[in-house]
Amino acid sequence: MTIYSFVANSILLGIGLAMDAFSVSMANGLHDPKMKEKIKIKIAGTFAFFQFLMPMLGWMFVHFVLESFTQFKICIPWIALAMLLYIGGKMIYEAITGDECEDDSVDAPLTKGDKNDGEKTHNTTMNNHKDKVVLSNHELVIQGIATSIDALSVGFTIADYKIFMAFLCAIIIAFVTFIICIIGLKIGAGVGMRMAGKASLLGGVILIIIGIEIFVKGIIL
Repeated sequence: MTIYSFVANSILLGIGLAMDAFSVSMANGLHDPKMKEKIKIKIAGTFAFFQFLMPMLGWMFVHFVLESFTQFKICIPWIALAMLLYIGGKMIYEAITGDECEDDSVDAPLTKGDKNDGEKTHNTTMNNHKDKVVLSNHELVIQGIATSIDALSVGFTIADYKIFMAFLCAIIIAFVTFIICIIGLKIGAGVGMRMAGKASLLGGVILIIIGIEIFVKGIIL
């Protein structure tokens, strides 16, 4: 295998593996349309890290604990489904309860005497709503694992590589994933800005659909 074919194969492998992470990144962008650039880098970096880690773990499993890995492979679709159902369901719940809180704050009439208190209450409500769209670290890790766990199977694909080539392949996969996730976040944020309060709801639905798709694909294949 030439260096050019190796790099090309690794890039194509990265693109294929990054599609779930791309979709989840779009959902995250929908969930928080005003996401700061450093948060986008953090999210894309997390996905890239797990897309690097999983193929390397798969490679090691193939070389050292093949029988155990074959048994564990059956659990992969179930784990991904459970993780994405949890995150997607949480996003849908927050979107629904957040809209209700926002409606209550808007509909409540204010008297002159309650003007200042009303403004404080409204600001507090908006701040609470704003806090809800922030993706926590443990949720981000769950997303990273859920979207990359099927990449453990790449260990079979690169099983004939030496350790250095396997490492380099995983690095290329991570780099491709990072770029694709940044694109997904920007697309999701752009769409989310136009969809107002419904964007987070759509993002949660997308995550659940991705979880089901990974599960069905893993069971059938």
